Amino acid sequence: MEQTGAQQVFFQHIRNTLPPHISLVDEIAELLNISTDSAYRRIRGEKLISFDEIRTLCSHFKISLDQLFYLNSESIIFSGGLTNNKNYGFDIYLQNILDHLININSFERRELISLNKDIIFHDFNFHDLTSFRLFFWMKTVLQYPLFGKALFDSDDFTESLHQTVKKIMTEYNKIPSQEIWNMENIQSIIYQIEYYKETKVFASAQDILNLYECLLKTVDHIERQAEAGYKFQPGGKPLQTNATYKLYVNEFILGDNTIVAVLNDLKVVYIPHTVLNYLHTKDTAFAEYTYQHFQNIIRKSTLISDVGEKERSRFFNTMREKIDDHRKSALQYNVD
Repeated sequence: MEQTGAQQVFFQHIRNTLPPHISLVDEIAELLNISTDSAYRRIRGEKLISFDEIRTLCSHFKISLDQLFYLNSESIIFSGGLTNNKNYGFDIYLQNILDHLININSFERRELISLNKDIIFHDFNFHDLTSFRLFFWMKTVLQYPLFGKALFDSDDFTESLHQTVKKIMTEYNKIPSQEIWNMENIQSIIYQIEYYKETKVFASAQDILNLYECLLKTVDHIERQAEAGYKFQPGGKPLQTNATYKLYVNEFILGDNTIVAVLNDLKVVYIPHTVLNYLHTKDTAFAEYTYQHFQNIIRKSTLISDVGEKERSRFFNTMREKIDDHRKSALQYNVD
């Protein structure tokens, strides 16, 4: 490929990663500290870009040149922060999720496809369950000193954290989604509740009962969305103007919470690691490979949203039975 042609491909790739309302020319001019006219000439290939400029643009837009130009170096560039209790706290972590969802919603054509291991996003719909998730992650995963010996209290968290979570759910509910579930999805949060029950982290049996009630409400709401085929807020009504919601069940493949975002002609893959953190990449070959892998799983899964009433009822009733069994056992809880 001639250098000018390669340069045009390079800038076209950057253009594809930008939301429609962002000007490519303005972005390039600002990043390289040049005039818009100079930016235009580089984009059209009339002026060759320097190695320093390539480095600046690749660093900012997280571009892997070997994949872009089909060079077989087998390297893939991922981006992502590392949550901790010092300089990348949970408030920043949540805000980062919100920022990604806002960016996804800036694209005209958008969709999330996820291979779920947990009840991701949906566990943010009810206050007590949200508080429990925040508490577990901050106490056990991130080991915040403040929560070292603390008992669970659903009112322990600042209003700002809950407001960020509400904004996350508002943005999530705008995005058409396909989710691949397994019967084990409900287990991780049950394990967390039971672990804290056994280690006497709850002040009373009522705290445990409240969580299981919230979990039942969460399952009920997911089933209502699956039945309607659309996303909507708890207590709201499904409308055909809402984002579509497709739910698949695969009884043989356990998910890992990997997400593929399809944004116009761009695909972004989000891969979880170390419980909370995510890496993401726009690497074309990797994203397409992951997308096709998800399509293969979907073909081998059962669609239970909108159609498949019998399978849908069986799936959610089994979940409710599991939750109810644990809810009943919570009545025997004694903090002493």
